[in-house]
Amino acid sequence: MKKSNLIGMDLAANRRDFLKGTIGAGLLLGGLAGAAHAQAAATPKKGGTLKLGIDGAATTDTLDPAKVIGSFAFLVARTIGDTLVTSDPATGKALPGIASSWESSNQSKDWVFKVRNDITFHNGKKLTAEDCAQTIRRHMKEESGSGARGMIASIETVEAKGEELHVRLSESNVDLPLVFTIHLLMIQPNGGMDNPAEGVGTGPYKLVSFEPGVRAVFEKNVNDWQDRGYVDSVEMIAMNDATARIAAISAGRVHFINAVSPKTVTLLKRAQNVTILNAPSRGHYTLPMLVDTAPFDNNDLRLALKYAIDREAMLQTTLGGFGTIGNDFPINATYPNFPSDIEQRAYDPDKAAFHFKKSGHDGPVVLRTSDGTFPGAVDAAILYQENAKKAGIQIEVKREPADGYWNNIWRKAPFCMSYYGSRLTQDLMYATEHLAGSPANETNFNRPDFDKLIKEARVVEDEAKRAELYRAAALMVRDEGGSIIPVFNNNINAATSALKGYTEDVGNDMSNGYVASRVWLEA
Repeated sequence: MKKSNLIGMDLAANRRDFLKGTIGAGLLLGGLAGAAHAQAAATPKKGGTLKLGIDGAATTDTLDPAKVIGSFAFLVARTIGDTLVTSDPATGKALPGIASSWESSNQSKDWVFKVRNDITFHNGKKLTAEDCAQTIRRHMKEESGSGARGMIASIETVEAKGEELHVRLSESNVDLPLVFTIHLLMIQPNGGMDNPAEGVGTGPYKLVSFEPGVRAVFEKNVNDWQDRGYVDSVEMIAMNDATARIAAISAGRVHFINAVSPKTVTLLKRAQNVTILNAPSRGHYTLPMLVDTAPFDNNDLRLALKYAIDREAMLQTTLGGFGTIGNDFPINATYPNFPSDIEQRAYDPDKAAFHFKKSGHDGPVVLRTSDGTFPGAVDAAILYQENAKKAGIQIEVKREPADGYWNNIWRKAPFCMSYYGSRLTQDLMYATEHLAGSPANETNFNRPDFDKLIKEARVVEDEAKRAELYRAAALMVRDEGGSIIPVFNNNINAATSALKGYTEDVGNDMSNGYVASRVWLEA
């Protein structure tokens, strides 16, 4: 049996070492962010109310972790909940969470997770292995609408035996512990079977009130099993308007804001007592086309639109240079086994015109966007519109309200703008964004040969072979998929000088959603 110890599980040592070398050494850009990261070594202070001004909120937000979409709901889930496994902020390595250890056998098809016996839910109920089993079972059901369903589709059975959770897979997956770090799989009483939107977890803060699209208020969980969190209470304020966030942080009305537009970085640097937190990420801007819906079921039209976008111009204009160029597959150089030899797709109006003519499409192409998609999304759409004109392609930009965009437009409109945050592994990224059956497959990409590649890579421990499989998958998505991925963004947030202890996390933005429990306040 392969067994983890209490400091986590080494999943392929060279992948771990790569992460240490590329991310641990180069995660932070700029002295300001480096100074903020170094604050984590200072002596924490307890007390006070932490106020966060957060983008990505909607009146359709829910407390059901299975259906979390935007940044605001993601932060809520991380503040009140825990997962079976956590990950190291610097390396992404799997670490104990609700499960104190785990072991695998049968070529990583059979797993046993040891569940802690000293954890209590916010409602006073003691957490058991059966709560963990029920959580996974609920997410396996199609009616749950869980965004994690595609990532756990290989689970055949899950069973609680005393303080152990036994999981059997239909196929090997050496990275299963990392799957269980995903916020969607927050452990709930009876797995959320009774009331998935109850807002009860085991996290460092308890939910006091929740107004979707407005605010969420939390109080310290005095019975927290890890004694996490330094502030007494947390207030998350929905601030989808970029100007409102900038004004709030500049005036000191909030201690932290996310999604700082690159255009406002220079302005914010002039503000007294404000620090810019800037770090490269695996998050990326996307323009998904539904490949099973006309006219985007035509690959020539999709290729025309991929060649019609000026990626470098978008990087410099929309992101202010705070990011890297994308190549229409969702993996960048921060990942182990990144296929660096794949030719970079460049802006080519002639090739765009060729494929557009070959597609036989006539008339404008409608692109839907919103300010709530990502910072500068509307400006990026207008820039793309101008790029495409040089290829004779007319793009009609339709601006949609930020509120409800993720429920009413994303995955419903045939062509829109979108955003994906970080995932710890290539498998998790592909399984979320492109695997058939994933509720977050935003292009309806459905290729059995692609799915086979991803599933085969889960079994392989030989890194050279795994790299070959991921390279083939990247080419398939790049050349035949429905995603235009022009850029990977840096995570740009801002904090007041009163906020200390902020730690960048390779897992995702906003300290992988744990900002509320990792920082403290000084006068």
